[in-house]
Amino acid sequence: MSTSYDPSGVHPVLGVDAGTTTLREADHLIRDLTTTLALPPGTVACTHLIRTDARRGTAVSLELPDRESAADAWRHLQESAAPQGDQEAAAQAAAEHTARRSGRAVLFPGAEHLTGTVTVADLLELTSIDRVIVVGATSGELPAPTTPVHTQDHVRPEWRDGELVLALVPAVGNTLAPFEVPNPTPCCADHG
Repeated sequence: MSTSYDPSGVHPVLGVDAGTTTLREADHLIRDLTTTLALPPGTVACTHLIRTDARRGTAVSLELPDRESAADAWRHLQESAAPQGDQEAAAQAAAEHTARRSGRAVLFPGAEHLTGTVTVADLLELTSIDRVIVVGATSGELPAPTTPVHTQDHVRPEWRDGELVLALVPAVGNTLAPFEVPNPTPCCADHG
């Protein structure tokens, strides 16, 4: 596991590359790190697609709520015997998250409230998601606060221009659902 960190002054965003290649593997890595590092409430953990000369795959970033938590996590990561990943990938993930340019949030404040069906208002009020967009909406209007959102217990907002944004799609009965589904069918899975 390769990490990116500025030892001169504890930085609250850490980048981690453990050699994961898919978003699903990176999601599992985040869940494992949540337990292993005992990540505190308020942590934001994101996946990042990595495309460098040395690496194609995914890395993760961990934004901890305070410098002490970041220092503890950094120490634990440095002491771990996990396989080493690519330092450049870890640094890229940390930089993108720090700048809030990209990153697909798996762990974020309020995520535990996004099970079953919630309203747009609850989604925005109870979590750190800053706004929602409806993919394909041409009017530019935001959905009504009372619009139901079927979370499918899988909500993955993304950093866009400094905001944590959740992409939604229209669903049956004037409802919405997250654009990303929990178990997508791989391309070409239905034909041989």
